[in-house]
Amino acid sequence: MKSYRKELWFNTPTRRAFVNITGELEKCLKESGIKEGLLLCNAMHITASVFINDDEPGLHRDFEVFLEKLAPEKPYSQYAHNGYEDNADAHLKRTIMGREVVIAVTEGKLDLGTWEQVFYGEFDGKRQKRVLVKIIGE
Repeated sequence: MKSYRKELWFNTPTRRAFVNITGELEKCLKESGIKEGLLLCNAMHITASVFINDDEPGLHRDFEVFLEKLAPEKPYSQYAHNGYEDNADAHLKRTIMGREVVIAVTEGKLDLGTWEQVFYGEFDGKRQKRVLVKIIGE
């Protein structure tokens, strides 16, 4: 069995962002030479996420509204964690959106559904963070 590992780095200019990383994962898969297996992609920071959904701007706006209702950024004083930092909401948003995705690799391609795309979700940006890509298979 072959194994491939790569770190992707992100530094979004805004506190929150959704970045389509499907193309980068496809490049990693090509580099790996793996034709049949599994791809794991996970955020390596506790205020960021990796998830699969549709690449549609209205939906991304809906995510923003939904997440802000569940875990509003302000007032910062509403969170015990914010005694040290002002990012408690980002930790909660990451928990909701998830840490990682696992995607089947079939015939050298990501086995995604018709509208499925992979996203890096940033909830406390303006600094460098990384995402792990691990591919195993033959």
